[in-house]
Parts: sequence; C-alpha cells; structure tokens
Amino acid sequence: MSDEQHTILTRPTRRQALGLMALGGSGIMFSGLPGISQALAASGKTISGQLTVGFSQEPTVFNPHMPHIEVDDGVHFALYDSLFSVDPEGKFVPGLASQVPTVENGGISADGLQWKIKLRDGVKWHDGKPFTAEDVKATLELLVDANFRSWRKTGHDLVRDLTVVSPTEITWRMEKPFAPYPSILASTFITPKHLLSATADPNNAPFNNAPIGTGPFKWVERVAGDHILLAGNPDYYGDGPYIDKLIYKYVPDLNVMYTQFKTGDIDVVGLQWITPDHYDEAKALEGKVVNVVPGSTVESFTFNMERPQFKDPAVREALYAAIDKQSIIDALYYGLPAPTESYMPQQSFYFNPNLPKHAYDMAKAKALLDQAGWKPGADGILAKDGTRLAFTCSTTAGNHIREQVQQYIQQSFKELGVEMTISNLPPAVMWGDYWMLSKFDTVIVGLDFLTGSDPDTSDYFRSTSSGAKGGSGQNNWQYANPEVDALLTKGGEIFVPEERKAVYLKIQDIMRKDLPFLPLFQYATVRGHKQGIDNVLANVNVRIDTWNVATWRRA
Repeated sequence: MSDEQHTILTRPTRRQALGLMALGGSGIMFSGLPGISQALAASGKTISGQLTVGFSQEPTVFNPHMPHIEVDDGVHFALYDSLFSVDPEGKFVPGLASQVPTVENGGISADGLQWKIKLRDGVKWHDGKPFTAEDVKATLELLVDANFRSWRKTGHDLVRDLTVVSPTEITWRMEKPFAPYPSILASTFITPKHLLSATADPNNAPFNNAPIGTGPFKWVERVAGDHILLAGNPDYYGDGPYIDKLIYKYVPDLNVMYTQFKTGDIDVVGLQWITPDHYDEAKALEGKVVNVVPGSTVESFTFNMERPQFKDPAVREALYAAIDKQSIIDALYYGLPAPTESYMPQQSFYFNPNLPKHAYDMAKAKALLDQAGWKPGADGILAKDGTRLAFTCSTTAGNHIREQVQQYIQQSFKELGVEMTISNLPPAVMWGDYWMLSKFDTVIVGLDFLTGSDPDTSDYFRSTSSGAKGGSGQNNWQYANPEVDALLTKGGEIFVPEERKAVYLKIQDIMRKDLPFLPLFQYATVRGHKQGIDNVLANVNVRIDTWNVATWRRA
C-alpha cells in the first residue's frame, strides 16, 4: 500500500488549534429517472451509469440529527452537507460555508467565543428552495431542543445568541471556549428549516422518511430490507456527482456480500467490508482493487453497567482475563487487526501507549472471582448475593466472524462458571433502540469514539450522554465516573495539543481500569472496489467510507 493510502490522525499547531477553535451490475435495474439525467447532462457534469455500494447493515435513520450509527452516515454523506468537512489529512475544507472560520480570517475571535460563518450563495435544497443562514440557525437550535431526540448536544449546547445577519452570514457566541467544536461542526449535517420547523413533532416528521438535503445525491426510494436508490443532483454546488444512480444495497451475510463483489453485483464493498478470511483470495481477484486499510474503529466486548452482575469491577476484570484476544485475532482475523488497550486509535497524537497490557490468564480470572465472593450455585454457575453470573451477548446476525468470536468467548466463560447466551439480532434491530437505549446485557461492537481527529469523547463517556437515562449521546454502557466527567470538561477548554494530551492520557488510564468495555483490537479493514472506479479513498477522520461519494466516478 502506498504512503498516500495510509491516513493518519494529524494534530494541529497551536496557531491552527486556536484558529479553528478559537443498481445495473447489482442485478437491480431502474428505468431513467425523469429529468435528472437530462439535467445532469445540461449542467456539464460527466456522468456514467450507476454504482452499487454494499452494506452489511441496513441504514434506517435518515434524519442525521436523530440517534444513529455509522451505516446511516453512509447515506447522510450522499444527501447532506456540513458547513465544512475534514479530509484524510485531518484538515478542514469548506462545505456549505464559503470558508473555514479562523482567527486569521475573522471567523473566530481570538478568545474563541465569537463566531461568524460566511455561507455559499446560490445553494439549493433538493426541492429547489434556497439554502440560507436560517437553515443553519434552525439546525443548531433543533439539536438542543428538549423535545427532540437529538443524537448529539455536546458543543451545540454552548452556542448562544444565534443571529442571522443575512442569507449568507450567521453569527453566534460560545458560552465558553470549547476546543472540539470545529470537529463537531464538521460532522453536523445541515437540514432544511422549511421542512423540519414546519412540523409540530420533528421526531416524527415526514422528512425523516423522505429526506431532502443539499448534497450530491437526491432521495428516490427505499425498499426496506433490500436497497436505497439515490439520483445525482444536477444542481450540486461542489465537485460531482459523476454517478447518475447510486444504490446502497443491503447484504446482511458477509459471505454473500463478498460473493456479490466477486461476481460484480457490487461495485464497492462498504461496511463491514471484506472479512479477513477472504483476504488472500480477494487480493488476487482480476479487475478488483483490494487493500488493507488501518481504521480508527475499535472492536470491544461491551457491558451494560446497570446490570447487577457487571457492577462488580472484579467481574469485568476477570472476564477480560478470560478472553484470549490474540488467538482470536490470529485465528479468526488472520492477524490483520492490532490488539489494543484503548479506545483511542494508535495513530492519534493522544494515544496512551503505556496502559497495562492484557494477558489471557484463566487462573487469574478464577482467582479474581473467587476472591470477590462469586461461588458456584447448584447449577454450577457462579453467583453472589442472589445474582447469577449469567447474561446474553448480542451482535449483528450474519456477521459470521463475530459469531465465531462469540462462540470462542462463550466457551472460555463457561470454564469460569459464567453462562453467556448468544442472542443476535438483525442489524436494524440490533443497532436501534436495543443498542441506543441500553436494552442489552453485553454486546460485541466496533465503534469510532472520536469526532474527526479530536480526542474528545464526551458523547461516549460523559455520564449525561446516556440515552437510556434521558441524555443525548452514545454512552450506551451507562458509564458514570465523576472524575472522567471533570476531565472531559477540562480537556474541552484546552486548545494546545501538547497541553490537552495529559488529560486524555489520564482518561485512557481510568477507562482501562474501570473497563466498562473490554477493548479487543483496532480495525485493519479489507476494502475492495472494481478497477476503474476512481477516488474511493480511506479517511480515518470519519465514521464511514462513503465520506467523499460525491467525487466517485467510473474512469
């Protein structure tokens, strides 16, 4: 793999930090979409047929401000735009904003409190209505509306005095400086005021199932359980689109998805990509481009910390010692991923390399449980104070490697006297309220914990970020630690990377000690697409690989 294919998490200089703060081949055939191909041709943009992207999880959330997971972002990037975005080098680039605000260009005051955003003129929503600063204002207000099921309030809850100066300029004041806010804005898609503000309940707005954005592709249809069809937007202001019809095809079985990639039914293998057991064959396929790409996603065995059996830290430590994760990596993932002790990607400036190293040690696991007072019951299952060490473990049905991991772990836990029942669900169910509202016991899940390259993890670790407890965020393990809350607040107020680093090293220390989740490995994913499809690029700073789908094209 060339140097250009290795993306890294870059850290800004002090000045930068203050400035930024402070389906044809798929077997699905569609007749021409009235007016769209003609309009694209008239716009002077070169188009070339259709392109099919395979996802092993089904996108189901189309309002980007409601609780959702990575696969939903895969569609959001095609439909919507943010004020500015982040490229593979970690640099911000203009989107709906005509320039990225900095201290140097007057977009941000030197103290980081006053913001002024200049917007592009002439941008249209997919329904032809003009995009203006009113849409930005309405989006930022919706995200903190107490009656809206917002997926993220962090950062947005510090915005004050939102003022529309003109259709192409908006200003606001931050209650206090917040270093992660540029990265949060880069992952905040702007939605239309005229559709969401016009409804009494945005949680159930018609928009949520018939989305309209400013992005490179327009919504055409969704066939639940099968595919989503989008059409190229002839009025798009940016580079692209170069594809007339974009199909997101749902293929829950990863073996089937790989087979469809081999046969040409899928042009680009998206989430969860090509499984490692197919890598040796895949890299030799004629007419395909297959690479191993370092990812920021961390795979973990996650606890619901409100379940009584997991409140004892000795239990969590013992279960970690009972997992032979190196054997799992070697035997099931063909040695491709890197074992880790942290949620922080190992390429990050903020990564803590000095955390205690995991060791597979069944004797230690048994001793920890015995010393903590867990004794075998009549059925042989360990119990303490009336609580049995028994629970379900869930993940995506059809992900055959994760299912093998579950069986491997299940057997190890059984040797301890721990009963783990495997209970997997279809992706749309698994990653819906079951995950978001913490209805699970344990889960095997891969997560991108960062927002872009920023190390803030308030959405995941702050005690107020649990949806099950009425908060906004993805603290789905319902973890609560006042020291971590205080450190997250402190880290958000520091803008110099060298000074911020100590805070995030400490948070990683605490998370490694508390173990609300057991880190297994950092992803190394096998990505594949047909030869002749250009600009399919990895970007470790986003949650999904369709981040630049606007510029994908057939050579």
